[in-house]
Amino acid sequence: MPTVEFAGKSFTVDEDGFIDDYTNWSEEWQQYVKKEEGIDELNDEHKKVVEVLREYYEKNGIAPMVRVLSKVTGFKLKHIYELFPSGPGKGACKMAGLPKPTGCV
Repeated sequence: MPTVEFAGKSFTVDEDGFIDDYTNWSEEWQQYVKKEEGIDELNDEHKKVVEVLREYYEKNGIAPMVRVLSKVTGFKLKHIYELFPSGPGKGACKMAGLPKPTGCV
């Protein structure tokens, strides 16, 4: 598996750039994905989406469906796409350290 280096840390990633293991997630990983996504600053809304994704994954072992993510965060789907330009599956799940969701292209 390929690796990426960022802020003095090394991360093993899959072919789509998702971190190899949920437990390897860190603040540095989040900052790396922020840069890759072209997000200038992480605000409380970004952090809420990441937190909801991580909590859901810890309880269920999978990423939530988009409408569940929207319902739990209280954010409209359009707003989630504004926060994460590549979308909730690719951008938000990647930032949260989750594996690539099934159905994510």
